[in-house]
Amino acid sequence: MASPLDLDQIHTFLAIADTGSFTRAAEEVHRTQSAVSMQMRRLEERIGKSLFAKDGRVNRLTEDGERLLAYARRLVKLSRETLAAFDDSSLEGQIRIGMPDDYADRFLPEIMGRFVRTNPRVELSVICEPTANLTDLIRRGKLDIALVTQCDEARSSEVVRREPLLWVGSTSHMAHEEAVLPLAVGRASCAWRRAATEVLTAQGREHKILFTSWSAQVVIAAVLAGLAISVLPECALRPGMRVLGEAEGFVTLPDVQIGIMRGHTMRPEIVNAIARHIADSLDNISVPAADAVLGFDPETSALARAKWSRQKVLEPSW
Repeated sequence: MASPLDLDQIHTFLAIADTGSFTRAAEEVHRTQSAVSMQMRRLEERIGKSLFAKDGRVNRLTEDGERLLAYARRLVKLSRETLAAFDDSSLEGQIRIGMPDDYADRFLPEIMGRFVRTNPRVELSVICEPTANLTDLIRRGKLDIALVTQCDEARSSEVVRREPLLWVGSTSHMAHEEAVLPLAVGRASCAWRRAATEVLTAQGREHKILFTSWSAQVVIAAVLAGLAISVLPECALRPGMRVLGEAEGFVTLPDVQIGIMRGHTMRPEIVNAIARHIADSLDNISVPAADAVLGFDPETSALARAKWSRQKVLEPSW
């Protein structure tokens, strides 16, 4: 019977993949670099495949190393879930979390997946509202934590992600060429709407608000139907959209800052735990369907640059 995989070796393998360095991985797992190298040799022997290949002065994950990566993450997740299920001291209770629906659509599956698997005794109650409403709910004690758009100093939050705010239209329509530019945007208090209209007014470009909604899905539907253009963060890009830039006469908008707001709660340990999960989840999420968005350059995007910095380029070690 084949011997099972060593979870310690799997943890070390993931540390190398995530940090991009044998040296930094050794610090993460509290081992010497020589011990990490020995673990990887034994893991390669157990798998029967080479997991790393030299490329000049660096080592990279081989194709088999990339294959193992997905299995390794699943193994570690299952291990954590199993331990949490039998841990009488694990977090338990209810947490009320809020976020706008555009963030919920893109981020919530990853956030919930990461958190619930390691905290099965915590019940999540999710509310989708605009940032202004979420801020009010936090202040009134109706929410424990919220993911919001940081717009001004009065709405203080812990910023955990920055993205470009982009002009977007439909790949199949030319609404951006109309003499009076049709817009699909949020309500009057929406910071993205305000940023867009201020820029257009400063340019002297005629425009009209054709669709107004708090719902990101309504705005996206109007854009994809070719009825209007809008401004959306990078994470909201969808196939069938085109990013409009200087070539079409659209100037760069301020970045979107996404932050965490914490409420007054009797369970700060749960709030702190989910805040960490949110920050980790947002750090790992990349641009959706980038290759299907016309005019979008994944090599120069903020998310791609962040992702590129975490590519699996490994320092020399053995």
